[in-house]
Amino acid sequence: MTFLQDNGVPFDEKDIVEHPEYMEELLSRTGGVRGTPVIVIDEAVYRGFDRGRIARALNLERGGSS
Repeated sequence: MTFLQDNGVPFDEKDIVEHPEYMEELLSRTGGVRGTPVIVIDEAVYRGFDRGRIARALNLERGGSS
């Protein structure tokens, strides 16, 4: 989350612990995988956090900070 904030990227956070109703969406987007974090950019789903991969997907020049 800090990475997105530091780079001025707007986002919606969906906390599956606080809001268990989001679990169904997580499962459908990931093919049943329950691991988090999951980042969705356009329609692409990224499981886990890979700073470089996310920065490239967002067309950021550099990876920013965590």
